[in-house]
Amino acid sequence: MTFLQKYSEYSYAAFRIVTAFLFLCHGTQKLFGFPAEFPYPLNAMTTSAAVIELVAGVLIMVGFYSRYAAFIASGTMAVGYWMVHGLNHPFPLVNGGEITAFYCFAFLYMATKGPGIWALNDK
Repeated sequence: MTFLQKYSEYSYAAFRIVTAFLFLCHGTQKLFGFPAEFPYPLNAMTTSAAVIELVAGVLIMVGFYSRYAAFIASGTMAVGYWMVHGLNHPFPLVNGGEITAFYCFAFLYMATKGPGIWALNDK
């Protein structure tokens, strides 16, 4: 399947942009109630997570210091997974932490790979 190899940088850029956009939507939901109201009251921890989701999501999406932003986002999702989901059951499918686990490892990959093409800088 080497014929798809020539599209790998484009597909990675689309992956980075779409994943970051979906991540920042979690921040806008918590902070602004958009695109849907956040169903739980905010506290210091969820407000901090929301700010990281919003800021890191934007930085990763546009490719501006995305390695640093992705590393912080990955750590935030690791903490979120173990604080909210991981202690309830060992399997993410059962404990509701699938999205959190996915974001954690997707952002860890982005932190190591860098922004790729369609980025404002290569940091």
